[in-house]
Amino acid sequence: MDIIINESIIYNMNLETVLGAIQEKAKSVPALGKTLKIDFGDQKLFVDGSGETNEVTTEDKEADCTVSVTEEDFIALTKGELNPMTAVMTGKIKIKGDMGVAMKLQSLLG
Repeated sequence: MDIIINESIIYNMNLETVLGAIQEKAKSVPALGKTLKIDFGDQKLFVDGSGETNEVTTEDKEADCTVSVTEEDFIALTKGELNPMTAVMTGKIKIKGDMGVAMKLQSLLG
């Protein structure tokens, strides 16, 4: 499976690859203003956008918003094969906390 993040194709998704792509994209978008955790189950990505820039790590910390999703559904989401609203409504993506922060996730992927 591939992930497309900002026109880059990522093969064989793994946490390090996703982290690198999101870290690169995070540099070019405004800070989220809050914290966001993407929970893949055993693996996590943490975006601290509470400062001047977005800092992306693999830390498992409390966040203003936690988005829980499988790696497969995350890939489909980033490729545009899974509609975010449909995914939320069908339970493929679960959001806990500040929904406004979750809506800013697209800026880190697109």
